[in-house]
Amino acid sequence: MLNTLAVANYRSINKLVIPLGQLNLITGPNGSGKSNLYRALRLLAETAHGGVVNALAREGGLDSTFWAGPETLSRRMRTGEVAIEPTVRQGVKRLRLGFAGDDFGYSISLGLPDSNGHFMLPGHSSPIPSYFSLDPQIKRECLWAGAFYRPASLLVDRDGPMIRARADRKWDVLAQHTPTFDSLFDQVGSLRGSPEVLEMREFIRRWRFYDHFRSDADAPARQPQLGTRTPVLHHDGRDLAAALQTIIEIGDPDALRAAISDAFPGARLNIDPLPGGRFAIEFFQEGLLRPLSAAELSDGTLTYCWSRRC
Repeated sequence: MLNTLAVANYRSINKLVIPLGQLNLITGPNGSGKSNLYRALRLLAETAHGGVVNALAREGGLDSTFWAGPETLSRRMRTGEVAIEPTVRQGVKRLRLGFAGDDFGYSISLGLPDSNGHFMLPGHSSPIPSYFSLDPQIKRECLWAGAFYRPASLLVDRDGPMIRARADRKWDVLAQHTPTFDSLFDQVGSLRGSPEVLEMREFIRRWRFYDHFRSDADAPARQPQLGTRTPVLHHDGRDLAAALQTIIEIGDPDALRAAISDAFPGARLNIDPLPGGRFAIEFFQEGLLRPLSAAELSDGTLTYCWSRRC
């Protein structure tokens, strides 16, 4: 479980460190940063899927996602005594994201190229401009043991192109020429060399985001799908029938039945195994002579079945 989430220099969030529990509800007025906090968490998830740079590009590029306010906010600015005004930037611009759990923590820092986007082309005597001068670069990544970062708890450290891992009282270099657009999760991670990276990568890959769950007529959740054991529901609900059957076989089927009965008295849920290994949802409702398929369920009923799985 995540205990802490930290975001700095991202859109409307200047600096934020927030404690987390088993269930967290984020509330606030419009424009207070709720969506940006959620999007920052999704960006963190992209690090383990090799897509954090592309995800920033889809948001308009790194420069457009930077904190739009001044580098520092004075006390009078915070209290509203004076208007927020630009200040002379003293440090480099970095987008910083991180989290910590009971066992491990991870952080990443992203910035723009330091060399004004120039590169050496074979046959040329001087650098020439790059078309990727605004491409985000991963500047630093850290993976540490425990719920809090301390230099002594650092296990894996990526500084620019070099990745090193702690080995007893010394450091082993795992990679020296890591591309600036690749996370350390793409370059290292093995049971023998760096098991912490492997464990953290798989931990992040199990995260799911259900903000775009579809319930329209063509939604994947309404179509019979090939069934495999599914302990974690896909973000678009395509494996809903398989996930429900997983609960029935190796989860808590009594809790599932109770939840369905509580929302729809007299109703019950069944998973129909179709030819070819596909699974389909059957929803038996009191007063009806045949079960309803997923394609026939109302948006609310389908969403409720999905939320019970989550």
